[in-house]
Amino acid sequence: MAQQHLEPTDPTARVTTGDALAGYLRAQATEFLRALRLHRETGTVSATEESVDAARALRRSARRISGSLHTFRPLLETDWSEEIRPELAWLSGTLGLEHAYEARLERLLLALHRLSGSTSLPGQATSEAATERGNLTVGAAKAGALLDRQLTLARTRAHSTALQALGSSRFHAVADKVAVLASEVPLTAAAPSTDLRPLASAAEERLTDAIAALPLVTAGHPYNAEALVHGLSPDPAPHPQDGPWHQVRLLLRLHRYAREVLLRGVEAPVDVRLLAAGQALNRHRDASEAAAAAASAARTPRIAPATAYALGVLHADQRHEVEAARFAFQQAWQKQRVEAV
Repeated sequence: MAQQHLEPTDPTARVTTGDALAGYLRAQATEFLRALRLHRETGTVSATEESVDAARALRRSARRISGSLHTFRPLLETDWSEEIRPELAWLSGTLGLEHAYEARLERLLLALHRLSGSTSLPGQATSEAATERGNLTVGAAKAGALLDRQLTLARTRAHSTALQALGSSRFHAVADKVAVLASEVPLTAAAPSTDLRPLASAAEERLTDAIAALPLVTAGHPYNAEALVHGLSPDPAPHPQDGPWHQVRLLLRLHRYAREVLLRGVEAPVDVRLLAAGQALNRHRDASEAAAAAASAARTPRIAPATAYALGVLHADQRHEVEAARFAFQQAWQKQRVEAV
């Protein structure tokens, strides 16, 4: 009975060996093959709800396999792991582009509608504010049409690229490797008895180090003026402040996947704080990419001043959303660290 009191309350503290990693990878490979079969059955030419769900499941499994191979790579055959991991990343990224463009367009059009809609009663707005609102209303329709053309074209191209990828010999080679993985995981000789926790802890440490390097003090303010310096400059490079945040998002995903491996077969409650932090970083990614799309559209030659004005306001609005997401992440992460102490 005394041993029951020594059992750790944290389910990730139990000894988890390479056998659990093999089981997790086999399960993800099986999900990949099931999603692939569903995708083929529902057809790939038209984006039906079933085919979209199947593509999402394919990406989900590909990300988890690739992420686990990265975190636990010392326990896997090096040549095999280094060969399949970038291919899975390529597949996941290719399949995700079409949905990303669709979501970006929807986000920007909704923001334009919100920004150009009148929220004040007649006679309440000042003449200057009313003029600005009128200029935005005039330009919003053309800005929306421009974004619709550009992002719909990008989405169509992404759809064609995904179709070509799924029919390519490169994809078939990846699917063949995943099919083998569903039955045989190429672990090293020592892996079945090796504790996974040190490697999972290393993934968590990389995450915490990256977060420690973020300007969380700046993110604690509702508005970061420096975030608009890049603005609508001729330089089309990504916003210089966004890169470290995108990296934290990827590291947080790897940490989550490592926890999934450790918790496989264990009924554990969802870590809501970790979930909230991930959602905030997803919002950050979506808003920063939407802001970049608005800035890119504003650089279109020979557009009307009212259209450029609307796109500038839209860009600033999305950069505000970036700052709001950073603040939400800071709140979620600091709450997680406080409650973990």
